[in-house]
Amino acid sequence: MSPELSAPTVRVHASFLAAMEEFRAEGVHRSPHSGLGRELRTWHPRWSTAEGFTTYVRQVAGVVADERVDGPVPMSTFWWVDGAAYLGRITVRHRLTPSLHAYGGHIGYAVRPTARRQGHATAMLRAVLPRAHRLGIDPVLVTCGDTNTGSRRVIEACGGVFEDRRAEKLRYRISA
Repeated sequence: MSPELSAPTVRVHASFLAAMEEFRAEGVHRSPHSGLGRELRTWHPRWSTAEGFTTYVRQVAGVVADERVDGPVPMSTFWWVDGAAYLGRITVRHRLTPSLHAYGGHIGYAVRPTARRQGHATAMLRAVLPRAHRLGIDPVLVTCGDTNTGSRRVIEACGGVFEDRRAEKLRYRISA
């Protein structure tokens, strides 16, 4: 089986929990700008039960509000899975607030630490771009930290054209 984009699903519960522990060990839960960090802070105590995880999956599936300092934006979340193995996640913000325009962009992604450097981020981004374009997002704005060489390479491999640097973020546009 090959990894694929999936709607959030309860079938990857055990693997998801292991991935979240990997992200916590890296300190992602302390990041004030990370949606994954916010979810780790909010949901970590409830994920371990089947009921709590089912509630979480229902909440993040479909289009939900991404709460930002300058207002909520609609967002779709997809998981990168291989059978019952959770490998990562990618989110598409349907529009941008001023802070997202400068800092976050339309798309954010995270690959679990033990699955990195295997091409998953590039494959995930390539897979989600047509969905973003169907939402009318063209070009897509994708950002990464100016020292994050791995993300820069992922964005460029997916057709990202460098636009500028703002607040220690490199900003790229990817057209349909």
